[in-house]
Amino acid sequence: MSLMAYDPDTDPRLDPRLRELLKALPAATPQDNVRSRDELVAAAASPAGLEAAEFVRAVTDAMDVEEVVPQAGLRVSTISIVSQPDGNTIPLQIIRPDDDRVLPSVVYIHGGGMATMSCTLGNYRAWGKILAHHGLVVVMPDFRNSVQPSSSGDIAPFPGGLNDCVSTVRYVHEHANELGIDPTHITVAGESGGGNLTLATALRLKREGDLGLVRGLYALCPYIVGAYPHPDLPSTVENNGIFLELSSNETYVGYGEEAYTSKNPEAWPYFAQVEDLVGLPPTVISVNECDPLRDEGIAFYRRLLAAGVAARGRCVLGTIHGTELIPIACPDITASTALDLATFATK
Repeated sequence: MSLMAYDPDTDPRLDPRLRELLKALPAATPQDNVRSRDELVAAAASPAGLEAAEFVRAVTDAMDVEEVVPQAGLRVSTISIVSQPDGNTIPLQIIRPDDDRVLPSVVYIHGGGMATMSCTLGNYRAWGKILAHHGLVVVMPDFRNSVQPSSSGDIAPFPGGLNDCVSTVRYVHEHANELGIDPTHITVAGESGGGNLTLATALRLKREGDLGLVRGLYALCPYIVGAYPHPDLPSTVENNGIFLELSSNETYVGYGEEAYTSKNPEAWPYFAQVEDLVGLPPTVISVNECDPLRDEGIAFYRRLLAAGVAARGRCVLGTIHGTELIPIACPDITASTALDLATFATK
């Protein structure tokens, strides 16, 4: 836990634009431990929880405007698929160039700690358009969150959201022809909780003998440890309180305490051992310098190398958690990472 309140003005590492952003936001404060997932679900469904979610939607809607990313030349649609093995229905948001070319695809998984948020939020709509302008078909599953519903309307603890993401990859591969997607160029990507689900999707596909469905993985600021602070990861202490405060048990209770206790790597990929990672496709781990999650991403990158995976690591200096997914904050940084992801997905 942070020993004192974080003051952006005293942190020389920060990009000045992010310093001003943090000063305008409420300070991240420590949370009390919760007794159960039910407590978190009830809080999210309370008037205060719903009001907070609407505030996030209103703020992010301002990021999906022509000044940030033009829609001209793009086609945006939504379809629904049935997820297996649960038989639930989830929406997929599909953003692609407005033509009939067969293109590489990125299955992009939104963040929110596997607990909240939605790919229908404005920042994700904008991010999907930015990627699509690079000649990609972007498929965004609005998977079941564990605490507060996405547009799917349902919630489920682990492995519900993971099942939905794996089902999305399978659907994209099986329906590549009608979607105008090259089935040999499917990349799975996501940030924060979506970075967790990106890596977990690969672990599930490996276990089921289907890693060949995916050409590559691109995980931004992956949220993969589950309990904080972590004694082997200095950033979980030195950066805690910068945008994120991760000192209570709700980080793993909301997704599934049993999965954390049993050290299930499909729930928390940091538990994956070298032998679990052997054979994974080329992978990029991208982290933010001033992020509590920075060092877990770096440690996972090094474990990938030990497993013989063609892994690449990048650290974006001066940035806070998920800066790239706030496209109005540092548009040049957002554009640089989008180009890196697009280049990775198309090669």
